[in-house]
Amino acid sequence: MKSLQHYFSLLLLSCIASFATAADEHTDAWQNKQGWWNATDIPAFDSSKITKQLPLVKVQGNKFVDDKGNTVIFRGVNIADPDKLETQGHFNRKHFEAIKSWGANVVRVPVHPSAWQKRGKKGYLPLLDQSIQWANELGMYVIIDWHSIGNLKSEMYQTPSYYTTKPETFDFFRTVSARYKFVNSVAMYEIFNEPTVYGGQLGVLSWADWKAINEEAITIIQAHNPNAISLVAGFNWAYDLTPIATAPIEKENVAYVSHPYPMKVKAPFEKNWDRDWGYVADKYPVITTEIGYQLATDKGAHIPVIDDGSYGPRITNYMASKGISWTAWCFDPDWSPQLISDWNYTPTLSGKHFRDVMLKENKR
Repeated sequence: MKSLQHYFSLLLLSCIASFATAADEHTDAWQNKQGWWNATDIPAFDSSKITKQLPLVKVQGNKFVDDKGNTVIFRGVNIADPDKLETQGHFNRKHFEAIKSWGANVVRVPVHPSAWQKRGKKGYLPLLDQSIQWANELGMYVIIDWHSIGNLKSEMYQTPSYYTTKPETFDFFRTVSARYKFVNSVAMYEIFNEPTVYGGQLGVLSWADWKAINEEAITIIQAHNPNAISLVAGFNWAYDLTPIATAPIEKENVAYVSHPYPMKVKAPFEKNWDRDWGYVADKYPVITTEIGYQLATDKGAHIPVIDDGSYGPRITNYMASKGISWTAWCFDPDWSPQLISDWNYTPTLSGKHFRDVMLKENKR
């Protein structure tokens, strides 16, 4: 009888131990965020590819500054959507080397919602990873831009390629801000490319509504990456920043975006730029993430960006006088106004101007 009791005691202890082990494994699984409830087939960003870190940039007053407190003025270019570049066979390190040879210190990477949706996270993120790796290796910062045009409140857009939703937009920034939080070269997250109601065709959008949407996006970004700089665009296709005077974004580490293409205002240009967006640079950092111009004879020319060449010097001189950063549009022979006319990287009229300014100013 004693032997039988001993046997059952050992069996009970074994069951208890097995249960405890299983419970510990279950607890560990939750703690380690493993298991079906958190399953993903998306590989993590390979941080070993970042062999050197650029200085961390943050907002201080109306300036961007590095980790030593030195003022940083970004001057660079936009590339085409990496999906386009990869599809056409031009997504390679050579492309980024050409940008670096022009003197750029920053690259804006526009991500179209349609391309993001087509490839899915698993398909698109490797393009972003590679873009960031190449830019980082070459000593250039990156702006990740959610490249939509329209009204994020009504979810109506200028063309179908820009269609997105608030949940998708917020999830995009949750994804990228967490993925690149330890990569200093990913300097800025541009929440929405060009807000517009298109004269009422896309509904209504008040500044209070737009401010709330951006502040929610920034909350999500900063929860994953407290060091991230968020970029907020104004109305009228990211031109008009006049509401900032009375209702700025109520978050830290924020800078403001304008796209002052030539058709936005008439002479006197500098006075009107000051009134519409330039005045913001007296109090907050400003970056014009799209600027450019072209001649009527240039490929793909359309009225909004036609210019005789005088706009370039005026806009870059104006921005230099106020310490405003910029990225010119676009380092691609297809998307106008083009900075290059072919895949030999032959500069256009505007390309030559912006290249010359970058080579001069960014090497000081």
